Parts: sequence; C-alpha cells; structure tokens
Amino acid sequence: MRAGTGMTAADTGASAHGLGPTGSLTAEAEAAKLLPFLAPGARADLQEEAVRHVLALTGSGPGRTLLAGQAALLRALVEFAAAPAPAPAPARDAARALVNLAADAGLHEPLLAAEPGLPARLLGRALDPQWPWAEEAAAVLANLSREPAPCASLMEALTAAEPGESGLERLVRALCTPGYNARAPLHYLGPVLSNLSQRPAARAFLLDPDRCVIQRLLPLTQYPDSTVRRGGVVGTLRNCCFEHRHHEWLLGPEVDILPFLLLPLAGPEDFSEEEMEQLPVDLQYLPPDKKREPDADIRKMLIEAIMLLTATAPGRQQVRDQGAYLILRELHSWEPESDVRVACEKLIQVLIGDEPEHGMENLLEVQVPEDVEQQLQQLDQQEQEQCQREQQERELSPESQAEGAAPT
Repeated sequence: MRAGTGMTAADTGASAHGLGPTGSLTAEAEAAKLLPFLAPGARADLQEEAVRHVLALTGSGPGRTLLAGQAALLRALVEFAAAPAPAPAPARDAARALVNLAADAGLHEPLLAAEPGLPARLLGRALDPQWPWAEEAAAVLANLSREPAPCASLMEALTAAEPGESGLERLVRALCTPGYNARAPLHYLGPVLSNLSQRPAARAFLLDPDRCVIQRLLPLTQYPDSTVRRGGVVGTLRNCCFEHRHHEWLLGPEVDILPFLLLPLAGPEDFSEEEMEQLPVDLQYLPPDKKREPDADIRKMLIEAIMLLTATAPGRQQVRDQGAYLILRELHSWEPESDVRVACEKLIQVLIGDEPEHGMENLLEVQVPEDVEQQLQQLDQQEQEQCQREQQERELSPESQAEGAAPT
C-alpha cells in the first residue's frame, strides 16, 4: 500500500526558492541540503517545496534506502506529519512520504529508531476527528503494524492508561462511525485493526462479550465504498475465529456471525423451497442482482474464517445446520480464482466428510506428526503452483488476450 504523487527525484528537476538544481548533487548531499528547509523556523513555502522533494525520493527504492540513513530528515517528516493542530502546510506530503517509507518493511527499524514514538503520535492524528490527513496517518499505521515490533509498539500506545475510553475502543468507534472525521474516510483503520488482531490482547478486547465490538464490525463485511475497509474487517473477524473457546458465542444468537460471513459469498441463486428453509433468513430469497464479494482475497478470508469455525464438532454442526454447504456449493461453481476455489473445496470436504475419530474432534488442537506436516506443506506448495499455472494459462489464452485488446 503506497501513496504518493508518482514523481521520482528526476521528475522534480530544478527547483525554486533557492534549493538549487538537484542533478549536480550526490543523493546524500541532496538530502542533507534539504534539512535547513525542513527546520521549524524555515519559511512555509520552502518547507512545502522541501517536503515535495522528499516525497519524490520515496517513490523509488534507491530513494527510500537513501532516506533510511537520514535520521534527522526522518524526524523532520514526523514532526510535520504528526504536528499539533492546526496542520502545517507540508503535513499531507510528509504523511504520504511516511506511507511510502513504511510500505517497505526493511525501513521500519530506521523509522522507529529516528522517532520511537512514531506509532503513538500517528495514532493521535488518525483518531483526531478534526485532523485533515487522518487517512494518511492511518495508512502509515497500517503499513507499520504488519511487522511484529511496530505492531507491539502500537498496541502499547493503544493500551496506555488514559481517562475515559481505551485506545482500542476509540479506534473501533472511529472505524464504525460514519462521518467520524468529515475530511478523512479512515478506511485504513480496517487493516490497522486486522494487524492488531493478530495479538492475543487485541483479540481478548474484541471478543469481550460485554463490549459488543464484534457485533459492531459485522455490518462492515458488506461495506460498499471501500475494499480496504471491508478487507480489514474481514481479516479481523478471521483472526478472532482462531479463538475456538469463543466459537459457541460467535455462532450463537448473541453474535450470529455466520450469516455475515456467508452473505458476501452468496450470489443470486434460486434454491428449492426445501433448500431455502435450511438457510438463515438473511440468505433466503436474495434478489436476482445480488453480487458476490468482488475481491478474491476477501472471499478467501471469509472462507478461512468459516473453516476456523468448523474446528470443533459443535461448530461444524452449527455451520452445517445453517446451510453453509449450499452457499459454498454455488460459490465453487462460480469461483474464477483457483486458489479461492481450492479453499472452498477444503471447507466443503470438512462439512460433507466424516467426523474425526474420538480425541481429534478439535482440529485446532490436533498434533500433526512432523513427517505428515512436511507432506501437507508439499501438497500445499503443489496446489499453489497449480493455481499459478492455471492463472498464467488464463492470462495467455486467446479469449483473455481478446478481452484485453484495444479496439481498432
């Protein structure tokens, strides 16, 4: 996930306001020459121009590598991107530069070394309902929190003792409240929450029955305006489904998670009356223009979440009883992506296959012998390679080339 202008350092050419032609300088000297113009006392127009140069540098791998060694320059970017309100003029480009830098996992360490408090400071900006560049701040956090160390630092900032509601509660409220920030949609809080939900403490918060967090997230599985937000929420729900001790609650009437996972996978199929009665009410008699989730990665995560809910014998029975097989059967016939189709096949096999023998009912707790695990990994690798070959064959087929051809 990267933001930016599409410019490179070469695109900027000679600059105004006394910065001089960059072509005559080495890259290191260029970066060093920018520092005086990023100082707090510099003229605002010079600051803006200098930050634009830095943003252009972040558009290329060599530029990002160069900036990784410039701790003072990185600190200056953070000061603009996370400054107290009102937002300084270079704040947006500074935040976008940080998005590009944080997209490279290898640069997380120098970023945090230059400003250890970066996650906490950006969190404050992302959750400020008045901050105009809150979406960019959330995007930086989404990139940073993919890696364990920054994710731990962000979690620490969220759980720091504060009066009133906790940081996680504020994050969920911002994600689930339409118009929380009138100038920023905050879609990237979805991936932030998904990354955080890989941590046990975050899952404990999300799965606390007294907080009703999961129930607030469920409608966002159908959020029409952003694949990023939908994907983040579905990823969060999938991660929560790893906690098999909560499956009975998740599948029960208090949460009733399964219809929210199945509905995005459902199409406009016309089932028989007998089959229709097996489905939850929300999946019955869907309109003829009902569309499935368009993003293949999200479809796969939805399937994975349901698969996790079938880890225990009671969970498998509840998923069967709610007609999941019918939705998955039709999805498998329709699914164009081979890796998603394979995931769907595995889930169908669990639902229609024989129950595991006594002592192995909880599939998440089964101890797999090392040699069997290696064989399964080899089979998974073969499946992935087969999926890649099928994808390449589709892309090279005459029909695919004809579809992509420009009209003459």
